[in-house]
Amino acid sequence: MARVLIAGESWTTTSIHVKGFDSFTTVAYEEGVDFPHTVDGLRAWDVVLLSDIGSNTLLIPPATFARFEAKPNRLVAVREWVRGGGGFGMIGGYLSFQGIEAKANYRGTAVAELLPVELQIGDDRVESPDEGSPVLTGESHPVVDGLAAEWPAILGYQRAAARPSGSVLARVGPDPLLVAGEFGDGRTLAYMTDIGPHWAPPAFLAWDGYARLWDQAVRWLAG
Repeated sequence: MARVLIAGESWTTTSIHVKGFDSFTTVAYEEGVDFPHTVDGLRAWDVVLLSDIGSNTLLIPPATFARFEAKPNRLVAVREWVRGGGGFGMIGGYLSFQGIEAKANYRGTAVAELLPVELQIGDDRVESPDEGSPVLTGESHPVVDGLAAEWPAILGYQRAAARPSGSVLARVGPDPLLVAGEFGDGRTLAYMTDIGPHWAPPAFLAWDGYARLWDQAVRWLAG
């Protein structure tokens, strides 16, 4: 069974304290996992998936921001781990790829080098409240084996250009939605929409091909 590290879906808690006439707030940032800082640390995993987590979260760990300690660049570690044979996927969302107001800001980073898509400058979201239905391109690939040619509608995605070496497996309108590629000895995947609401509405999550898609994607990434 593949060992998969999913990083993202982090959260911030804001507390309001009321003391008689006065009030004040405190904020805490929480992560469900401590992301490795080195290639050696990443070797505990077969596949790494980044989902809705901006580059700053990995570039500026608490020890660096709060205690001014130098730490290894985790995006460089990911790049070198994939080059050596790891499987990496980025999943779309407001803080993936470039993201809302370009705040995810992966363009120009070490992770951008290994992606099978070229990131655009600025905010890369395409909101499609009128719904857009992804379709397979017809390219044969283990990730999409046995899936229907047309998928349920999604409500948004991120626009990027596929690299010449990338295999575009699905599109939404004119844009690539699912792109597979290789980097060094490793495998990479770009999934340009979210794995949950709001871009993935309930009908998409209930689609009988959804679990198969991700089972096959993880197995392929893990080699």
